[in-house]
Parts: sequence; structure tokens; C-alpha cells
Amino acid sequence: MDGYLLTVWLIRILFLALLYAFLFAVVRVLLRDLRAASRSRAELGRLVVVASPRGEPPPGAAFPLDVITTLGRDVNNAIVVDDPFVSGEHAVLTYRGRSWYVEDLASTNGTFVNGTPVETVAPMAFGAELQLGEVRLRLDRARA
Repeated sequence: MDGYLLTVWLIRILFLALLYAFLFAVVRVLLRDLRAASRSRAELGRLVVVASPRGEPPPGAAFPLDVITTLGRDVNNAIVVDDPFVSGEHAVLTYRGRSWYVEDLASTNGTFVNGTPVETVAPMAFGAELQLGEVRLRLDRARA
């Protein structure tokens, strides 16, 4: 083997080693950022069960809210309300800007905010009561 061929092979191996080191560093930084983001995820608010005649969800239970939170009887919802007067996909809570909004998803028995029926999209303030079927939930600020 002559010196030129040996040099080319060494450069190829060095290039591959540097490429793998770079990819390893990128993956390490991405994983660190993902872990930090999952730890620092701030809770935006929570729904606390005020009244539940059938006991599911139990009164006093609190549910943390995401930016988009679905409510209904179907198990695929973020918050499952087991009440015969609640539709499978009953309502959705969304956080836009600095405010909460509730939207009725064409439920059979309607959605109410502080006793007022929700026709399209209605704003919700902290302390407001949301009623789905016979279950009443209060929108509270997140715990500090």
C-alpha cells in the first residue's frame, strides 16, 4: 500500500468520526432541550369539580388544563365527564392570548357558563362555572 492511499483512508475515517461526533452532539442538545421543556411546562389553569350528582368525577377533583382541552363522555377526551346528559364530545376549552374560551361542540343538552347557554364561543374568566349536563366545574388559576 502506498502512502497516498493510506492518507486517503485516514482522511475518510477521520471525516466519519467527526461526522458521528457532530451528530451525537446534536442529538444530545436536542434531548437536553426536550427534557427542560417538559419540566418547565407551566400549568395554564385547572377545572375543579363543584357538583357532580352521580359522583363521577368526584366533587373537589381538579383537572389541569392544556392549551386545548376537550370535555365529554368519550374516553378520548382530555377530561372525561361520566354523566348521561353529557355528549361524547361535548365542549372544548381553549387558551388564546391570556384568556380562556369555551365552545359547545353541538352537544345535545348544551353547555352553560354561569347559567348562560353557550351559543358559539364564549369567554370564561377565572372563577366562572362551566356546566355540562348535571356536572358543574369551576375554572381556577393554576397552582403556584
